[in-house]
Amino acid sequence: MPDAPSPTPSPVLPALPPLTAQAEHLVELGVHELAGTTAEELRAFAEHAGPARTDALLAVHPDRAPASALAPLLRHEGKPGFVVTDMPDVDDFAPYAVELPEAPFYLVTGLDRGDHMANWSPDEALPALTEAHRTPLLLTEGIHWVLQQPAALARNLCFMTIGSRLRKPNGTYDARTPAIWISNGTGRDGRERRNAPKVGWCWWNNRHTWLGFASTTGRKEEGEYR
Repeated sequence: MPDAPSPTPSPVLPALPPLTAQAEHLVELGVHELAGTTAEELRAFAEHAGPARTDALLAVHPDRAPASALAPLLRHEGKPGFVVTDMPDVDDFAPYAVELPEAPFYLVTGLDRGDHMANWSPDEALPALTEAHRTPLLLTEGIHWVLQQPAALARNLCFMTIGSRLRKPNGTYDARTPAIWISNGTGRDGRERRNAPKVGWCWWNNRHTWLGFASTTGRKEEGEYR
């Protein structure tokens, strides 16, 4: 495994908003409509899970709210998020090495951006996360995280979401690996998208000094917390 690129400690992120505030924010963004449910159901989930909790992320199952629909809701410096043009199949990236609750809403706990793994490849990071009893975030979970906690996405401190991968018809996996970072406004992104949140990809065996590996200690349905 490569060494951490710098001894500088990662910045401490603020606590997540309370679950009721997270639910309300998703309602304001219309995520409940994307998910084919009601605002009341989303609010009720947060209430039952613990309305004042700030240690868990409220996530909508990717089958209900796919990445292509969530990405444009992201904001950074007033710029809306987008998916790169060479990832038209973004919603085909499915859970990999991850077991998801079957419920439409669930909680993600113990979030970590994985800054200490910057300059590692996904192939190197996955076994290290497994050894630490953590699982990588899905792309949709990473988007939910930034929606609720914009400080989780910072220039030169962005992250990969290797819990989502694309399985090809022959059974092997596409080498593209989803990540969320901040656009420089170059190339096909367009200058108008400089500083916009960007859903893109990197190769499975490549390293990037500015990309960590976001992960979680667990995913639970609301009822499992009671």
